[in-house]
Amino acid sequence: MRTAHILRKLATVINTQGLHTGHQFAAHGPMDKLDICAIAYTIAEDTLAPAVFFTDECASLALIEASEPTMAAIRAISASLDTEPCETNGQPDYIEHVSNWTAIPAPFATAPPTISEVIGRILRAAQHAATHTTAA
Repeated sequence: MRTAHILRKLATVINTQGLHTGHQFAAHGPMDKLDICAIAYTIAEDTLAPAVFFTDECASLALIEASEPTMAAIRAISASLDTEPCETNGQPDYIEHVSNWTAIPAPFATAPPTISEVIGRILRAAQHAATHTTAA
């Protein structure tokens, strides 16, 4: 699945189902909500959220990192942000960068981005992916 398509669908899912910004990659509730990276995984892999998204952060990270289409979408979002990803084990940590962006206020901000701001940034990343890469 092409990166731009994954990103556009990601924006639609967040708009209709919301976004989890707490611990783990998902939260049970009346409507289970997923983290932005978990949603990208379910779209790219065309699957329901694995149970580990609710209970096991390490296993969740391994699943997400093993999915190249998911990581391409996450890297595209990361590249659209105003900050650089931190490093984990000497490598850029794109998953943490994108997940934290939705959950933690930016420097000099009083709140994390709104759902509308998240969707807007994702759609801009999708447009960039569609026009500037061959993997769009």
